[in-house]
Amino acid sequence: MHTRVNDYLNWYYDTGVWANTTYMGVSCRKLVTDLWSYQEILCKLRPSIVFEAGIFQGGSTLFFAHTLERITSKCKVLGVDLSLSQVHPLVIANPNIELMACSSIDKCVSNRLKSLRIEFPGPIFAILDSDHHKPHVLAELLMLRDILHQGDYLVVEDTIIGHPILTGFGPGPFEALEDYFKMHPNDYRRDQEREDKFGMTIAPSGFLIRL
Repeated sequence: MHTRVNDYLNWYYDTGVWANTTYMGVSCRKLVTDLWSYQEILCKLRPSIVFEAGIFQGGSTLFFAHTLERITSKCKVLGVDLSLSQVHPLVIANPNIELMACSSIDKCVSNRLKSLRIEFPGPIFAILDSDHHKPHVLAELLMLRDILHQGDYLVVEDTIIGHPILTGFGPGPFEALEDYFKMHPNDYRRDQEREDKFGMTIAPSGFLIRL
């Protein structure tokens, strides 16, 4: 990435702006240009299901639900986190949001996604933003392998960990993607145009279209 972009991303992280961004009053820990990209992807893809691994208070979960509700009359956002204790009441109250308190790589998650595909036919938009250590992200990618179909969209967030922020973190999402593509090089096409559109992202190499 360009030096000025790296400087901005380090500023974005170091100042804590990422932790003080809200949607409809709910904490939404996303880069705002990425959120706009997600909205554009959803409008083009017109998915019936959004799968979000890692939700915290659920600001982005609510954002996804509100966007989907304006695209289709039948949709579901499945949000998964180890604990739902901090999820905002607005998120819990939305009838198109379903929450699960468990690891994103639990078998119950893949089973639920498979059943939702039957109930809500159509594309899936999936986004990974839970445990950022390489083994966990790699396990998420492998779990999704027989769930996502051709044309489905996957975003692996926070590939900037170690590149350029948190350089002492160790192997993370970026390295998980490297390992995955060594195993399955033909599963996804990188959406370079989308990644480059706004000049910066917290998910470089992480915008992926299932082949």
